[in-house]
Amino acid sequence: MQPETCPTATAAGAEVAVRGVGTPVLVVHGTPGGIDVAAIMARFLPSSEFRVVTISRPGYLGTPVRSGAATLDDEADLYAAVLDDLGIDRAAVLAWSGGGPAAYRFAVRHPGRVRSLVVAAGLTGRWAPPEVSTPERLVGGTRFGAVLARLAAQLLPRLVVRTAVGGVSSLRGRALREHVDGVLGDPDRRSFVLDLAGTGNTSGPHRDGWDADVRNLGAIDDLGLADVRVPTLLVHGDADTDVLPSHSARAAAEVPGAELVTLPGGTHFALWDHPGAPAVQARVREHLQRG
Repeated sequence: MQPETCPTATAAGAEVAVRGVGTPVLVVHGTPGGIDVAAIMARFLPSSEFRVVTISRPGYLGTPVRSGAATLDDEADLYAAVLDDLGIDRAAVLAWSGGGPAAYRFAVRHPGRVRSLVVAAGLTGRWAPPEVSTPERLVGGTRFGAVLARLAAQLLPRLVVRTAVGGVSSLRGRALREHVDGVLGDPDRRSFVLDLAGTGNTSGPHRDGWDADVRNLGAIDDLGLADVRVPTLLVHGDADTDVLPSHSARAAAEVPGAELVTLPGGTHFALWDHPGAPAVQARVREHLQRG
């Protein structure tokens, strides 16, 4: 089994890490994020079956925003360059949330490089960051807040899970309590939410990526979804308030042959924190190996 590489810069200028053998899968994180989020997303992909390529999108952590190369299409072209650097001809793609638009553009611009595509709660239209309270701005937008978030995940897991889930879904009252109990009682679901909680910061090494995403995702007009010609699987929770289910419904209607899995009561984290996540993840693994 191939060991995981430490994150390193490729010739294309992206921060990348690789683990495993088998079907190559490029993992594209959301907004904000980084290679650490991509690694969390990919935990359900076994190293014995997949060669998992995690990456920091432009402006996040170790991948700079190159001068004059800051559009979604530039990002899509970067993915192709990364595959070139790694000697990978074709790869499956797993994208989430704000990483969805660049993944769709990658499939449109470089169809010969994408064997299959999975997009979880992916944007297909314009997005603007939500209004947040002063405490939320402190935790999510400062380096001090990033430290607080990591400490809270260790010391106050129930509060962190409840806050995270409630902030990206319409679950309230009993439905929210039951969901939180389920997450805390399942090691995989619990570790996903708690580990993710320590990464959602827009300051420091995330700032350039956040600013680029606010600019690019806020200007989405037409992603060319009808020109995606690879097997496409979409996953979305119907209680997601961070990226509304209508975004995946649009992709399902426009991407030829796309399949849409809708998870009842599913949050923005549905592929990983839903009670039915193991079964959906198995379907995702099968789909990624297509093509």
